[in-house]
Amino acid sequence: ALGKYLEAKSKLKTGDAIEKLLNLQAKTALVIQNGKEMEIPVNEVKHGDLIIVKPGAKIPVDGVITEGGSFIDESMVTGEPMPAQKKVGDNVVAATINTTGSFTFKATKVGSETLLAHIIKMVEEAQGSKAPIQALADKISSIFVPIVLIVSFIALGAWLLFGTGPLGFSQALSYGLVSFVGVLVIACPCALGLATPTAIIVGVGKGAREGILIKDAATLEKLHKVDTVIVDKTGTITIGKPTLVDLVSLSINTKNEEIISILASLEKKSEHPIAHAIVNYAQDPEGKGTSSGARKNIPLKNVFNFESIQGKGIKGTIDGKEYFAGNAKLIEDLKLPFDNLKLEQYTAQGKTPIILATKEKVLGFVMVADEIKTESKQAVLDLHKLGIKIVMLTGDDEKAAKYMASLVGIDDIVAHVLPADKLLKIKELQEKGHIVAMAGDGVNDAPALAQADVGIAMGTGTDVAIESAGITLLGGDISKLVKAIKLSKITMRGIKQNLFWAFIYNIVGIPLAAGLFYPIFGWLLSPVFAGFAMAMSSVSVVGNSLRIKSKKL
Repeated sequence: ALGKYLEAKSKLKTGDAIEKLLNLQAKTALVIQNGKEMEIPVNEVKHGDLIIVKPGAKIPVDGVITEGGSFIDESMVTGEPMPAQKKVGDNVVAATINTTGSFTFKATKVGSETLLAHIIKMVEEAQGSKAPIQALADKISSIFVPIVLIVSFIALGAWLLFGTGPLGFSQALSYGLVSFVGVLVIACPCALGLATPTAIIVGVGKGAREGILIKDAATLEKLHKVDTVIVDKTGTITIGKPTLVDLVSLSINTKNEEIISILASLEKKSEHPIAHAIVNYAQDPEGKGTSSGARKNIPLKNVFNFESIQGKGIKGTIDGKEYFAGNAKLIEDLKLPFDNLKLEQYTAQGKTPIILATKEKVLGFVMVADEIKTESKQAVLDLHKLGIKIVMLTGDDEKAAKYMASLVGIDDIVAHVLPADKLLKIKELQEKGHIVAMAGDGVNDAPALAQADVGIAMGTGTDVAIESAGITLLGGDISKLVKAIKLSKITMRGIKQNLFWAFIYNIVGIPLAAGLFYPIFGWLLSPVFAGFAMAMSSVSVVGNSLRIKSKKL
């Protein structure tokens, strides 16, 4: 009964992911009607409406920018941490977040046509397609109980039929009833009923202590069969936010610390998302924002005459000298000699350059990228030891994805993917007979997490991803995925051992209770000892399940 209750409760949870996705949508839209700005409910927006989006606002529907521009956080769709620059003519997607600028766009897709609506539909379909698994113990019990009833009646009948002659009817009936009751008592399927739930309860509890939250028993059971793990790049293999990863000085007279100080001072006044990575690097007393973990606390300088150069960078005066920070186009406009080939080896790795220069020369450049988590490489190595293939799906270009895969040791990559592509890739692998686990952290991963045999969400990810997945790894630590698979294997081994013990008691006890050995050895098991044996079988099953607690993952 407890098992049925827990199963029913877990089914109610499947609707939570859909609810979280619906909550991502903007509730209202600022529409231009008859030359006036009017706030209307998002479901009243029509095709062709002109909508104003202010800084920090969610985009209500899909459309095309007609005026202005901004940087938009599209991590919900692409999974990439760096906001994308959008200008007139570019498409915008519902539920993505405007960061800095203000713009007007024309609605092209509304209601059920938007990308968010399609993601919701995909999650619904994927969750609905999952067949409920029937527990092995339930299958056995459904066959075992009728057989035991038949055996008990056969034992009673056999005593009356064959025992009446030598023993007399009264004695035969007495022995027959003792055997009848003894068989029913010793074969009481308590141990069978406890075999699975006790191991699952202990396994789920151990997982929670290790930072592995398991939503239901079916997930834990499936995980030990997984042979392919699909990982999202951003937030799963990588940290999920831009950090400064490289610094190159091109001037003998300018130290690395001075380059950072000038850059961070300029970028502190900028609204560009990458600016935060440089400022965080400079003002990081604990070294959390650095790949080396070295302590940084570089003093910033006063900036005068600050100016943003649209689409190219920024400029400002520090200590009476004018400095420029930006991309290769800015250096080109300044007509400064600079070999772009220096940047190519970095940009091929998916890194973004910020070049620092004066009017006379280039001083150096820094690279900003989404840094690989320290535990990712070891986690991939451990998964390989378990015989599991790893495939990385990413919205990045192929060159950058291949470079990252080579650093971590990933077997296969699929680049330029959208949410629907991730889901199709999982279906393709499942059709080939693979048992697939998907590890991800974003809204764009939700359909794939729901479709996978086992969905694994990073605890640092979105609520939608967590609700769509069967397992959540707290702290977003991918090395816990290895522990989760080992836990599943240990738990399933425990269940099989429990079923073995439950059956051994019955295989030995039922013939003894039925009186099969009485003609040969004079042995007949009384119902009292049958009850004791039945209790012992339950104790051994519970004791074996508790052993899972002490296992090292």
